[in-house]
Amino acid sequence: MSSKIRVGVLRGGPSHEHEISIKTGGQVLKSLSEKYQPADIFIDRFGAWHFNGIVEAPVKIFKKVDVLFNALHGEYGEDGTIQNLLETFGVPYTGSGRIASAFAMHKVHAKNFLKSYGIKSPYHKLLKKDQLTKQVAFDLWHTVMNPSVVKPVSLGSSVGVSVARSFAEFETALEKAFSQAESALIEEYISGREATCGIIDNFRDQNEYALLPVEIAPTTSSFFDYDAKYAKGAELFHPGRFSAMEKTAIQDLARTVHRSLCLRHYSRSDFIVSPKRGIYFLEVNSLPGLYADSPYAESLLAVGSSLPEFLDHVLMLALGGK
Repeated sequence: MSSKIRVGVLRGGPSHEHEISIKTGGQVLKSLSEKYQPADIFIDRFGAWHFNGIVEAPVKIFKKVDVLFNALHGEYGEDGTIQNLLETFGVPYTGSGRIASAFAMHKVHAKNFLKSYGIKSPYHKLLKKDQLTKQVAFDLWHTVMNPSVVKPVSLGSSVGVSVARSFAEFETALEKAFSQAESALIEEYISGREATCGIIDNFRDQNEYALLPVEIAPTTSSFFDYDAKYAKGAELFHPGRFSAMEKTAIQDLARTVHRSLCLRHYSRSDFIVSPKRGIYFLEVNSLPGLYADSPYAESLLAVGSSLPEFLDHVLMLALGGK
């Protein structure tokens, strides 16, 4: 009988980020050390679970693993749904818990909550799909400073995100966002350098260890959209070209976001560093991508760590009930 720890890697899922999750999960499966016995748990776009290629009910799969590594992204995997299922059956898993995941995924709730911790966000408004009329759109266009960013309120990977510089573009952006979700976030576009900073719990003798901030410089658009993220449309600088003061501030803010939202094991927060207005929080990823050239994976390398070391650390946290 094998004494290895049985790790089920959850990937895929019925979300807009299905393909990205496949990449993250594949990298995790390849990177687990010899102490683990990995199992590929693929969830298809219709929600069916597959254990090593065979369709099985989740409750049967749970009995075949010691711990689950949650490599899902977006809806279902990152919004508290899968977490609720795993907690119901008492299955140890990596990543944040049910309530923290759901709260962090809702960009407006997270921004408004973090305001009380001194974390500033771009001026923003929330609009529900059933509230949209021509007049409402026109009023919003004149309420939020322009240009503006329009995005679905609870999706990741910049799915459905647009920058609007005219009212016609604003209407199109709303249509695009509402084609993906029932609620949209409209916020002012702040010009500056994009930064992202990862956090790891209980790592290197720190409660919340901050990785070095990565600078993201899109080369194919004005912001880090879906294509820039996954079609090599951006240049990553790791560590980012920030001053010592900016680096420390970004790391402190990422720690505060992680701690205040009660996130667990690891996270990655995104910011805009404005040369005149300072650092603004954009959103937090409770399950950031871990594919080979992702900002998080590159950040690990930049501090002398590695994905295998990270995976081992996070799995031990999950198995230890931390």
